[in-house]
Amino acid sequence: MADRIQKTLAHAGLGSRREIEAAIRDGRVRVNDRQAELGATLGPGDRVAIDGRPVNWEKRVDVPCRVLAYKKHVDQVVTRHDPEGRATVFRKLPKLEGGRWLAVGRLDVNTSGLLLMTTDGELKRRLEHPSYELPRTYAVRVHGRVDQAMLDRLVEGVELEDGVAHFESIRMADDETRANRWFEVVVRQGRNRVVRRLWASQGVTVSRLIRTGFGPVPLPGGVKAGSYYELSRKEIKALAAVVDLKR
Repeated sequence: MADRIQKTLAHAGLGSRREIEAAIRDGRVRVNDRQAELGATLGPGDRVAIDGRPVNWEKRVDVPCRVLAYKKHVDQVVTRHDPEGRATVFRKLPKLEGGRWLAVGRLDVNTSGLLLMTTDGELKRRLEHPSYELPRTYAVRVHGRVDQAMLDRLVEGVELEDGVAHFESIRMADDETRANRWFEVVVRQGRNRVVRRLWASQGVTVSRLIRTGFGPVPLPGGVKAGSYYELSRKEIKALAAVVDLKR
């Protein structure tokens, strides 16, 4: 059965669904020597070229999905090429015969911890999609006075510049008398810098932020910063299942 071209090429690891759709709209994708159209189907034997270069999409679709639990360190950036010459999270990933590694969401340069990487564009799209509301867990150290009323507000909801946001839960992780206190927070909204902005809305500063979980995947233990753990087939199936995907 033929699938829509953007879904098939994303599954083949040639980019995220959004990136493939943009390439089609820009006229950069051709099928059987004709310009591709959004929503068109792609079936066995169809010839595909992106930016004039033929791609063996059928071979790539048959490659098993791979997922890495990458342990990002502070000062790394989530981009393939950085004009400032900073280290990127893509620099030391396993080599692939086809396709490429795709980051699931982003972490800003000052945030460390778990970053999921996959070769499967459709899995990436679903893990990022707001309709699934996957929990992201963070360890956060804040500087400033924190009381119960503030924590209640952060759970109930705070108006930010791009709408109301809130933490699913907050757990105190150390002595409340400390000037710099650690908390564990869970958020289901994958919005830009939402954890930092929520705390800032209450007049306190985040001095350290570590993502410790994404959906069912925890930050791997025994893995040094800048390295990764590759999920097993069983773990990938469990991850895909939470976004209604069979892998």
